[in-house]
Amino acid sequence: MPKRGMLIVLSGPSGVGKGTVRKEIFSREDNTFHYSVSMTTRKKRPGEVDGKDYFFVSKEEFEKEIENGGMLEYAKYVDNYYGTPLKYVNEMLDQGKDVFLEIEVKGAMQVREKVPDGLFIFLTPPDLMELRQRIINRGTDDLATIDKRMEKAVGEIEMMQNYDYAVVNDEVPKAAEKIQTIIRAERWRVKRFLPDYKKQLGLDDQQ
Repeated sequence: MPKRGMLIVLSGPSGVGKGTVRKEIFSREDNTFHYSVSMTTRKKRPGEVDGKDYFFVSKEEFEKEIENGGMLEYAKYVDNYYGTPLKYVNEMLDQGKDVFLEIEVKGAMQVREKVPDGLFIFLTPPDLMELRQRIINRGTDDLATIDKRMEKAVGEIEMMQNYDYAVVNDEVPKAAEKIQTIIRAERWRVKRFLPDYKKQLGLDDQQ
């Protein structure tokens, strides 16, 4: 049986650029991560593809998945559900593949409770004015929704203390490189390295 893969969670406030940074990492030749596509009830944005960017479903379909225990995590954010289908994640991890989640802060905290040995990275904006401008430039929300997102973002940034690492998204390529460096270093953390090393030495059954 292959060694179980590592769960990597990238989250941060809405509009910080999680999707852009994740796409930068996945566009690189050395990428070996498997992206876990999230499920949402929000409307598809221009250029987004169902099953690639998100699984776009109705509110009724999403709530049925919740009732059936089919979600690793989920949250309701600005009147829409977002979540991670559990089956896909477990299948990939059991095959020894590293799974990369790009999710909202509330969802990340649910995953932290269920998968405490995951790697949790918080992507933060250089400052709040920059964050607001990025949301405005996206052109997908009216002013009332932008205000809601900004109010929510302040509370989310305060949740940074619950993560393992924080990366400032000032420039996308730099942020992506920092995240890759963190992941490489995490593989050699003693708590991850030692169990397999002891097995290799035949010491796993010894006290």
